[in-house]
Amino acid sequence: MKIRIKDNSLRFRLTQSEVAQLAGQGAVSGLTQFMDNQFVYAVEITDEEEMSATFVENKMVLHMPKAMADELSNTDRVGFEGQSGKVKLLIEKDFVCLDNSVEDQSDNYPHPNIKC
Repeated sequence: MKIRIKDNSLRFRLTQSEVAQLAGQGAVSGLTQFMDNQFVYAVEITDEEEMSATFVENKMVLHMPKAMADELSNTDRVGFEGQSGKVKLLIEKDFVCLDNSVEDQSDNYPHPNIKC
């Protein structure tokens, strides 16, 4: 899972296996270790009707309605956006880059602009 934070905007990008894990287990998370602290970021399914986000004790969580998670997992829908207070939220499928990226992209979704 990748996150991008810019001012009051959070963007989560999930690979194919992460979308499957979210749909099957109800949550997916990652962490970054900073010396003696951890920064945890996660997406968790909720019974609420709108997306929201929290940041408590070094853990940032995007709360995603089950209906949205199901649609993300079972359709060609690319993503969803929402708002949590002043923070704009975006969650989307992570596509293979069109440029020559050196990161492992084997679990990313095929890019829709690539014709095979």
